[in-house]
Amino acid sequence: MAELAQMNTDPPVLLRLDRDGICTLTLNRPEARNALSEELIDALQGEFDAIASDESVRAVVLAANGPAFCAGHDMRQMRAHPTMDYYEALFAKSSRLMMSILRLPQPVIARVHGTATAAGSQLVGTCDLAVATESVRIATPGVNIGLFCSTPMVAVSRNVGRKRAMEMLITGAPITAREAERFGLVNRVVDDSELDASIAELCRAITSKSAMVMRIGKEAFYRQLEMGVEDAYSYTAAVMAKNMMADDAVEGIDAFIAKRQPVWKDR
Repeated sequence: MAELAQMNTDPPVLLRLDRDGICTLTLNRPEARNALSEELIDALQGEFDAIASDESVRAVVLAANGPAFCAGHDMRQMRAHPTMDYYEALFAKSSRLMMSILRLPQPVIARVHGTATAAGSQLVGTCDLAVATESVRIATPGVNIGLFCSTPMVAVSRNVGRKRAMEMLITGAPITAREAERFGLVNRVVDDSELDASIAELCRAITSKSAMVMRIGKEAFYRQLEMGVEDAYSYTAAVMAKNMMADDAVEGIDAFIAKRQPVWKDR
């Protein structure tokens, strides 16, 4: 019983704070550099599942405590379960989490500090937006330990040009925050003291818009990326026609013509 009581006093691996329509999820394994243990993946999945149907949440910020944003998968935990069944289940669970972020109706912003390596770089690449501090280093270093970063590759290669992505993957060498910005892996690079202000600025921009339009736009963005050009135009033309019939499109256009601020109904 004493052992159980001690286990129950362990800090949560994930923290959630909701304020003014912004949900901040904070990875809370600082001693492990926020490595993605099974428990942390499950906690993130549970929160994203809940947020998906929570209309009070207009945007999500993915942050982290401690010296690093995320060091990737928890290698100690992985080596403690050396079976194919375990590894297949783990990477399927991780992949489901990444897809949940992409499919979430609300935009997700990565608040990146320290280092983001392997699955940590995958999180950065999967989030819709990312802001990093000047000191950030991002890498896909699995090749250095005999484990190619194949799942992180999916997110990185969809943000970074082919040659740059392959260089990261086959050398394992870290890139700087400025390189990540230049390559397209992060949106902005700021001083440490400006990180929260920059995140807040993006959140204000998001929450000032119609939540309904954000949902339409995010879904259409990712769906059309996977299509050929002709199919993408056909699909997005249908999306825009349907969007034009929405109350917020009527209100927004009328407000634009009348030179006034729109009052969104989020429908």
